[in-house]
Amino acid sequence: MAAANERIEALARRLDEVEGYLHVGERRAEAASLEAKSAEPGFWDDVDAARATMSQLASAKEAVQGIDSARQELDDAQVAFELGSEMEDGDMLAESERLLDKLTADLTELELASWFTDELDHGDAIVTVTPGQGGLEAQDWCAMLFRMYQAYCARRGWKVTVNDAPAGEAIGLDRAMFTVAGHNAYGMLRAEQGVHRLVRISPTDAKKRRQTTFAGVEVLPVLPDDIEVDINPDDLRIDVFHSHGHGGQGVNTTDSAVRITHLPTGIVVTCQNERSQLQNKAFAMNVLRSKLYEMELERRAAEMDELRGPKHDIAWGNQIRSYVLYPYQMVKDLRTGVETGNTDAVLTGGDLDQFVVGYHRWAVGGGTD
Repeated sequence: MAAANERIEALARRLDEVEGYLHVGERRAEAASLEAKSAEPGFWDDVDAARATMSQLASAKEAVQGIDSARQELDDAQVAFELGSEMEDGDMLAESERLLDKLTADLTELELASWFTDELDHGDAIVTVTPGQGGLEAQDWCAMLFRMYQAYCARRGWKVTVNDAPAGEAIGLDRAMFTVAGHNAYGMLRAEQGVHRLVRISPTDAKKRRQTTFAGVEVLPVLPDDIEVDINPDDLRIDVFHSHGHGGQGVNTTDSAVRITHLPTGIVVTCQNERSQLQNKAFAMNVLRSKLYEMELERRAAEMDELRGPKHDIAWGNQIRSYVLYPYQMVKDLRTGVETGNTDAVLTGGDLDQFVVGYHRWAVGGGTD
């Protein structure tokens, strides 16, 4: 009983803190002002300005509604706890625990939203997983990470579109590129940028020796149409080739796969998932825009890239996270110290929030990539 009451008090303090740094009072006033503005005659005469105002209004309302819902959850949990304690009702006490668990998760989401200060954080992401050192093992590791991220996105209700995932030489994938659409997808997933290390008994080694394998994860934002990136068509080499499809999907029998090379920078982008050559080209151009945008930020800032982090070899000594399956089982983030022994929940079930949230809490607290 005492522990539950302490938990309620701790969550109440946490809720006050979240409400403070989200500036909910100011957001409530902003929502009221924008709502009044949207009701003025002639509001929709300037359609672009009206849409921008409605977008601001929706954002302000979302912030306020999140806190109001959390307050209601806290009140309901406290009432359930008090009634359950007085009546010695186990069902009421269990309901209080359920509400407190939900409130804990909701407060984490509100905290994350407050940490995402760049507009791109709230949008979609392009994720690329590339095998590193380890040969066939690395290609298998690439496929394992791909499945892990698919499971994570499913848990969060995000939509995944596979853009390029050619099969490896014998097992796994040669690479995996996919787009994730959902609220805060880029902000959340940029925690995954870096080198991921796997330690296990090799499934391809007859002597069953321990193998260390690496894969690199790159995360880019999907750029809104209003962000301009100048690309000279003369700087592009566009190659069309036969698409081989990827595991679990039909093989594409047309020459629809597209590879775009940006000659001045050497950036190469490939897409072969869509049946249409035009669709593949359009996606590849979007990825190229994101990559060039990132390079421009690097040039202007002349400091650590805010979107991508420092570039490292996909090899020993550069990993951000280790996944050890033998001789013991543990997944540990080397930046934050967050770890778990439930490797199956992470790799198969996509239980990554503990690492993603841990990374952002660490980064806000002064950590750097």
